[in-house]
Amino acid sequence: MLVLGIESSCDECSVAVVRDGQEILSNVVATQIPHHEVYSGVVPELASRLHVQWIHGVTEAALSQAGIKIQDLGGVAATSQPGLIGSLAVGLSFGKAIAFALGLPFKGVNHMLAHLYAPQLESPMEYPFLGLLVSGGHSIICVAEDFDQIRVLGTTIDDAVGEAFDKVAKHYGFGYPGGQVIDQLAEQGDPEVFRFPMPSLHKGEHRYDLSYSGLKTAVIHHLEDYRAKAGPASAENIAAGFRKTAVDTLTSRLHRAVEDTGINRVVAGGGVAANAYLRRVLAAWKDVDIRFPPLSLCGDNGAMVAGIAYRYFQRGEKDDFDLVPNSRIPIYKRGTQK
Repeated sequence: MLVLGIESSCDECSVAVVRDGQEILSNVVATQIPHHEVYSGVVPELASRLHVQWIHGVTEAALSQAGIKIQDLGGVAATSQPGLIGSLAVGLSFGKAIAFALGLPFKGVNHMLAHLYAPQLESPMEYPFLGLLVSGGHSIICVAEDFDQIRVLGTTIDDAVGEAFDKVAKHYGFGYPGGQVIDQLAEQGDPEVFRFPMPSLHKGEHRYDLSYSGLKTAVIHHLEDYRAKAGPASAENIAAGFRKTAVDTLTSRLHRAVEDTGINRVVAGGGVAANAYLRRVLAAWKDVDIRFPPLSLCGDNGAMVAGIAYRYFQRGEKDDFDLVPNSRIPIYKRGTQK
């Protein structure tokens, strides 16, 4: 079964064709980074307008690269939640229109579940496993019971990890996108010049929770208070110290989850899953099977949408054409299921 997947939840306009939920025939990603770079962040109205302008061409490119005609498709899927409401509406409407015109089943896809499915496109993982979903909008540690069912163990109580990267990068003028730029700078810096504090959420219901507001404040407003040794307050050293604490916060909570649940399989997903230091730390863990998506599938992409949609179609599940986009997923709190 050939599934067309459309992703437009934020500033990437992506369309892919995936066969049987596994084989990627095409995955076209049109990035809007140059258009938002001057603002050091995504401008929602601009993002949605660019999606309108690009989505038809990106879809044609995906079909061409896959070497198929649109009539060869067996199903269509598009991200329906969460994300920027205007951007979501463009991809969702376009996908529903294609499915309606061709008489094909349509599925609206949860963007976060799709990120967790992305590594499965390259290397399938047996359920259950622990999921680490880290992006500009989410920081979630969960137990994945199936491709569409997760139990949240911990989440951020304030800023998401990717949001913290973006705000620190914007404050210091490091460049955009913040996560990628800080990761590159940190590779050339000394993480011991500045030792920033980790949040002290250790017990009870917050055992797996994350917090980045305090770290962000420390880096931006109290830099010299956390100088640990001599060295310049260079972009590289600031980035290295910040990245280390940000990632160590994630891995410390994830390690607790491994110990407490006894589950030694971990899957990471989301834009921050591309972070070089995070990958090195987790790859060094002994007796834990770690799966990362390839770098091309860490960011928003249509392949993960098409891949997970196939699993729904396998079960005979589809959505009606009156499906509307949702910008948030309020149920993604500690101890909840989806």
